[in-house]
Amino acid sequence: MISLALAGKPNAGKSTFYTAATMAEVDVANYPFTTIDANRGISHVRTRCPCLDLDQRCGNENCHGGKRYVPIELLDVAGLVPGAHEGRGLGNQFLDELTNADAILNVVDASGGTDAEGEPVEIGSHDPVEDIDFIESEMDMWLAGIVDRNWEKIERQSRSPGFDIDDALTDLLTGFGATEYDVAASLRDLEYPETPMAWDDEHREALATEIRARTKPIVVVANKIDVAPAENVDRLLELDKPVIPATAQGELALRRGAEHDAVSYDPGDETFEMTDAVSEQQRTVLAALGETMDRWGGTGVQAALDYAVYDLLDRVTVYPVQDATHWTDGQENVLPDAFLLPSGATPRDLAYAVHTDIGEGYLHAVDARANREVGDSYELEEGDVIKIVSTAR
Repeated sequence: MISLALAGKPNAGKSTFYTAATMAEVDVANYPFTTIDANRGISHVRTRCPCLDLDQRCGNENCHGGKRYVPIELLDVAGLVPGAHEGRGLGNQFLDELTNADAILNVVDASGGTDAEGEPVEIGSHDPVEDIDFIESEMDMWLAGIVDRNWEKIERQSRSPGFDIDDALTDLLTGFGATEYDVAASLRDLEYPETPMAWDDEHREALATEIRARTKPIVVVANKIDVAPAENVDRLLELDKPVIPATAQGELALRRGAEHDAVSYDPGDETFEMTDAVSEQQRTVLAALGETMDRWGGTGVQAALDYAVYDLLDRVTVYPVQDATHWTDGQENVLPDAFLLPSGATPRDLAYAVHTDIGEGYLHAVDARANREVGDSYELEEGDVIKIVSTAR
């Protein structure tokens, strides 16, 4: 399962975002380090369900009238403060939690209502742009520290015949999520001494920055747009980085309202409808939220999750079935499963994603939409419905 992590300074709204995206209860308060231990929960990315091409909807619990929600893991890490990579605010512990994440959502208080340490200040008094590079820098320096602490081992290995720096660094960085390809590609983009003994801090820091960018891509979530000065949000959007305006508090209100039939809303909708169960006071609050959503095209929470998976990580959603005619499994469930695979994945990759035995016994695949066999080199596309033919059951 793809894993996304929420990072940012304290009090930026990470836990509210997490609660809104998972509907799991966590402690939320207006002071730093409310979250100490990382919270892990299940959220979803949203895409178009192939059942819209059938005569009726699939009925899957993760399909809301043709809006398909595919499970992912969401991790809420405690707030980071400047100097986290040196251990400030238990920073090393919190940074370690990011190791297995596939991508990072950097939640920023766009209102400027919290200072660099996460302490509440007057809205607009802190520049949220300052909080953007800070997270990247802390992660880069933290990884550089890991490389530095293990460099003596690399130097010892370099004295052995047949030493290969790509292999040595891959062994070192595998725990951070780096693959052999990531290490090789990073080294190609860097200038560095031939022997590890000649590397200095700048070389190791440059390597850490390259590896982090490849293995932990970041999207900025400009949170609290419902109270943020317009110029703050505009300046964030002008940055040469992916930035998604969001109101986690607004999303949480809608999700809870939908649970109580006060509003009609699905995560990722650009609008919502109020029901007769809404009080006049609630109607006023929701009307203001509706204006914010009209301006930004929704609350931004679902948009941030979707961007991280489908754009940053370049995934496609593929639906394996046993019956290529009716798009069902062995129990006649229509479109029972959805898999998020890397762009460029093949039917054989899908077979292995379903089960190792099915992958090992793979024979061929059928495109259920066209009802025709596809070759092993066929690159799966978003929304493909595929029947895997395998010697395994």
